[in-house]
Amino acid sequence: MFSLAKKDLLSLGVFALIVLAMPFWLSPLGAAYPALMQKLAIFAIFAVGFNILFGLTGYLSFGHAAFLGIGSYTAVWSFKLLTMNVVPAVVFAVVMSGVFALAIGYLSLRRSGIYFSILTLAFAQMSYSLAYSVLTPITNGETGLLLVQGDPRVLDALFAEPRQGLPVPTLLGLDMSGYAGFYFCAAMLVIAFYLSQKIFASPFGLALRGIKSNQTRMNYTGFNTRPYTLAAFVISGMYAGLAGGLLAVTDPLAGAERMQWTASGEVVLMTILGGVGTLVGPVVGAWLIKYLENIFSAFNESILQRFFSFLPDGLDTFVVTVTSKFVGDGWHLTLGLMFVLVVAFLPGGIMEGIHRIVRSFQRRGDREPDGSLKAQPAE
Repeated sequence: MFSLAKKDLLSLGVFALIVLAMPFWLSPLGAAYPALMQKLAIFAIFAVGFNILFGLTGYLSFGHAAFLGIGSYTAVWSFKLLTMNVVPAVVFAVVMSGVFALAIGYLSLRRSGIYFSILTLAFAQMSYSLAYSVLTPITNGETGLLLVQGDPRVLDALFAEPRQGLPVPTLLGLDMSGYAGFYFCAAMLVIAFYLSQKIFASPFGLALRGIKSNQTRMNYTGFNTRPYTLAAFVISGMYAGLAGGLLAVTDPLAGAERMQWTASGEVVLMTILGGVGTLVGPVVGAWLIKYLENIFSAFNESILQRFFSFLPDGLDTFVVTVTSKFVGDGWHLTLGLMFVLVVAFLPGGIMEGIHRIVRSFQRRGDREPDGSLKAQPAE
């Protein structure tokens, strides 16, 4: 159950090393601060889970933000009613999101293709409307669900020493803020990636790939695909719930904006940009988009003027004027242009480009100095 193939084990080790070393390699990029690194880990979990549904089965959901929001609301209620310990909050967030995913998936998977996508979008928008205006006693409406000093926190009242001020989420006595919060999210990302590896390599994962390849043919052979697609939908929803719960762990509040259709569209962009159906691609896409959102959006003309100050007078003004349209408030233009280029020239996402580069070096290694192919030994 816990074993991995040697290649997958090596991939997991390299991935864990990269994730845990974020504070070091993100420092030159200006992104080595805990709040951003927490987002990078959390939205990578969101994208990895979405890829289990979209990448393996081909079912494109536009409603996964609903599970992200449900996970956040559940975690905050756990903090308010039970304890500030993050373990129950994360567990309840995953379970509750799985329950909602089971109900929504059971109804939505009666259809496929664009009809499935529209159904999931409709459920997500209904969830957003319920959270924003109908279920205000539970969600606190547009204000959002917040912690207050008078929350009961039954378990903390029984077993923990009272603290001055507003409590913060904790794990083993550590406040889940700053680097402690990041490393908790990073550990969750490594575990989520490992589980994704197991799913991809399992007979269950192979069945999902068969569904994506030709679901009609599988049905005609007597293979009941419905339980498999529903299981993939529920697992994907639980990943989204985990991401939502971690958002509440690092910043204990929950709002309806996390359920908006734009959040669902964002995870689609992350997966396609990185590489649908690949293990690492969705993580790369999530990191790239969140980096652009948090770093590129902070650039302004004064920063650009200092950066291009080495150019001759007049040319620097022109370059700054053009570049300013792609950063700051216009960072979405950079994202859109990047997405168009990837879809047009790298349909498999960034990971396809990386694989092409690796293959080109391998082909060079297979050639003699005169350019001819090396002789291969007979089998």
